[in-house]
Amino acid sequence: MASLFRNERSPAPPRSFQTSHRIRYPVFEVPEAFWRPEFATPSEAISCGQMAIIAARQAMRDADFDPADQARRRVGVCIGTTTGTFMSDEVFYRDFRERRFPGVEPMARFLRDNPAHLVARTFGFTGPCQTVTNACSSGTVAIGEAAAWIASGLCDMVLAGGSEKLNRITYDGFAAMQLLDAQPCRPFDRRRQGLNLGEGAGLLVLESVDSIKQRRARIRALVLGHGNVMEAHHPSAPRPDGAGLRQAIDVALRQSGLTVGDIALINAHGTGTLENDVVEGCLYPELLPGVPFSATKGFTGHALGAVGAMEAAFAIACLEERRIPASIGFVEPDPAFAGRPVSEITTVNGRFALSVSSAFGGNNAAIVLGLIEP
Repeated sequence: MASLFRNERSPAPPRSFQTSHRIRYPVFEVPEAFWRPEFATPSEAISCGQMAIIAARQAMRDADFDPADQARRRVGVCIGTTTGTFMSDEVFYRDFRERRFPGVEPMARFLRDNPAHLVARTFGFTGPCQTVTNACSSGTVAIGEAAAWIASGLCDMVLAGGSEKLNRITYDGFAAMQLLDAQPCRPFDRRRQGLNLGEGAGLLVLESVDSIKQRRARIRALVLGHGNVMEAHHPSAPRPDGAGLRQAIDVALRQSGLTVGDIALINAHGTGTLENDVVEGCLYPELLPGVPFSATKGFTGHALGAVGAMEAAFAIACLEERRIPASIGFVEPDPAFAGRPVSEITTVNGRFALSVSSAFGGNNAAIVLGLIEP
């Protein structure tokens, strides 16, 4: 969070792969040195599943939960991703396309590296295990699904969130769709040209009230409501009137028992693409007038299936700090919509936040998060 409040970001051309594009579109890659303390083998490429393991360890450490204690609890895993491991072995696909038998090891590696299954196996969790693939809303949907598992009594605890690793195929695909900005992305700015891709993982520990009492655990925040709506308008473009996103927010608010006036901040989807930002920029002033919003993808890039979970964590941190960072890249308002993200660090008052995701295929998701009363 510190770099967000320092208004720092460092997108750069990809280092982990090369492409033939004339424009080297900037991305947000996790520095390789960050992984080495966790995975000491120098030649081992860090995968989507391994990033989920690192995030799981951090989340459990923050929750003061020892996986060795899990035998007395029903612990589930629910992780969102888009490409996951599916596009992580180009050599296999190239050999297959050229009619050379590539062997079965790449397929075995693909199956082993499913992020949800890998986390469950690594820590010995035997509760429900699910990988969510709702495009760019996957991380948000995974948290909502995990909350439902807890509420129904299916689990005592769930590791929930998202994980995503950058790869050449994803990069080339977004470039082919002309959705990438050659400059650092500018969510909600009039001059925006598209998104920057990113990577990372974010996991939360969701836990039942009874389990929290037994462990005498600290509560960081509450998942109060979640909405997941499929509008099926277009394979890649959002519905222009924002009906699907509006409905997802309505469902989340209704489930939380809160009103619009209770929401202190919004972590917007804010990709920097032309169509998405218009939908959000028109919807928020109408549906949540006066509620400040910010787009953190300007700091992280768009980490696809992981980013909703990362932004849920940002929303909680902003509630705790009682401030939200400037929406970096936003300088010039767009006359096409009335909504304006915060352009400087802004103090917020209140205990509740809304975090939203919109995705290809018309997948819209929203979660309401809140701090406990002081």
